Amino acid sequence: MRRMFIKIVTLTASLLAAGLTFTTPHGWQQTQPGSSMRVAEFTLPRAAGDGEDAQLVVYYFGGAGGSVNANIDRWVGQMQQPDGKPSSAVAKKQTRTVNGLAVSLVDVDGTYVAETAPGSTERHNKPNFRLRAGVVQTANGPYFIKLTGPAKTVSSWDRAYDQFVSSLKFQ
Repeated sequence: MRRMFIKIVTLTASLLAAGLTFTTPHGWQQTQPGSSMRVAEFTLPRAAGDGEDAQLVVYYFGGAGGSVNANIDRWVGQMQQPDGKPSSAVAKKQTRTVNGLAVSLVDVDGTYVAETAPGSTERHNKPNFRLRAGVVQTANGPYFIKLTGPAKTVSSWDRAYDQFVSSLKFQ
């Protein structure tokens, strides 16, 4: 009964945010969004042996937020490679159409070194992390999806993430 309620709340929140809807994968735990720019936020429970859960956030900035390439490049820049190679050299990028929407995706692992908060000089230092992110282009502007967490945990949710992306619709 509780899972059904969480799924309904998720879809309702998505519908109210300029029309993007999606199906929440089984096992993802909805959390209270940390800001008004976050349409939805989920905890993806950790894989055995990992020290923390993964986090997925769906952002909407009212039609703003920068270009697809600027966001992909920024996300790739939030990862460092242990061998010093640029993350852009190892990032996997693709663009696909999902239910009529252009979706640009990136997948990169390494050490997560993003700012701890927007504009902060303090940075994360989380080795063996993975980032999967995307820009969903809609008639009301782009939505941004960002999944980060320990590489093993994110990998354990690969199929669910792919199903989540495939379920994106704009109404």
